[in-house]
Amino acid sequence: MPMHRRQSSATWLLLAHVGLILYASLYPFWPWRWPPGLDMPWLLGLPWPKRFWAFDVEANLAGYIPLGLLGFAAAMRSGWGLGGALLLGLLPGPALSFAMETLQFFVPGRVPSLSDWALNSAGSTLGAALGLLLHALGGLQRWEDVRDHWFGASSAPALALLALWPLALLYPTPLPFGLGQWLPWWRESLVDALAGTPWALSWGDSVIVERDLPPGLAALAIGLGMLAPVLLMIAVARPGLRRLALAAGAVLLGLLATATATAMNFGSDHAWAWLSEATRPGVGLGMALALLACLLPSRVAAALGLFVLCALIGLMSVAPGDPYLTLNMQAWEHGRFINLYGLTRWLAWTWPFVALVWLAARLVQRPE
Repeated sequence: MPMHRRQSSATWLLLAHVGLILYASLYPFWPWRWPPGLDMPWLLGLPWPKRFWAFDVEANLAGYIPLGLLGFAAAMRSGWGLGGALLLGLLPGPALSFAMETLQFFVPGRVPSLSDWALNSAGSTLGAALGLLLHALGGLQRWEDVRDHWFGASSAPALALLALWPLALLYPTPLPFGLGQWLPWWRESLVDALAGTPWALSWGDSVIVERDLPPGLAALAIGLGMLAPVLLMIAVARPGLRRLALAAGAVLLGLLATATATAMNFGSDHAWAWLSEATRPGVGLGMALALLACLLPSRVAAALGLFVLCALIGLMSVAPGDPYLTLNMQAWEHGRFINLYGLTRWLAWTWPFVALVWLAARLVQRPE
């Protein structure tokens, strides 16, 4: 049976994954320069590498599988039909990979490679084939039925945000679940840009607002960080006991993501070291608030989510950073892979702001 046209979370996840590929392929983005000794025809001929690294092979292959799968699923869920779904699953991967590999000629430190393009293309093809298999077995239709059972209409952007939330938790923050600490970076960037100017000399230390949060405020920040995605979920979830299961799943996913990040930073023996006497009150508060939030109507949850996110951003903006954790991340052998050249940092910084925009837009919509 053909799938009817509707808004799909796969579309938003596809756009997010394209952004991930752009970031990972073109980092550090500067300085751009024309490759010395190369003319335009040579730029279009990617070289074959002299050596292969197992990690590069796995990453290039696996990194493009979601692109093909999400492209196929997004097209099918949007009513493009099987032919359009195959086109969106098969063609963008090789084209995007070729563009990224060619642009890497212009970024010092990046090495374009024909093998990378071949592996990327193979990965996106495997993803499209996986999507076709799921469609043939009825998996995409069953996912639509499951989604309609648990969530209301127009929930695709929220589901995409909820899927990105655990990835944002992989970045080390001063407090567990403490996303949105963007203001200190902007402040430091502004101070560096104005270094030596009269404005900087007159400011002195007045722009430094970071301070240690009292235990009560620290626990509140942790609790709000756990509550925010639950409120986002309740804003689109159908009422009833299903909300309890969804809230429990969101809390469990957040706990596991935080433990995973700690294990990858400090070793598996320290996976739960973050759950200390100092953080347990905040985690307990977050669990209790998430349970109570399941009783709220959808629009009330959306309105409360705006307040919770603003309070979380405000608390995290004055919370001090953790220099020891940053040094450990830089020293660890795989730290750059976990950060994906800082992509998780941007997710941790921007996730609350994007959620704020979506919740505000949700409130001005007519009730469904």
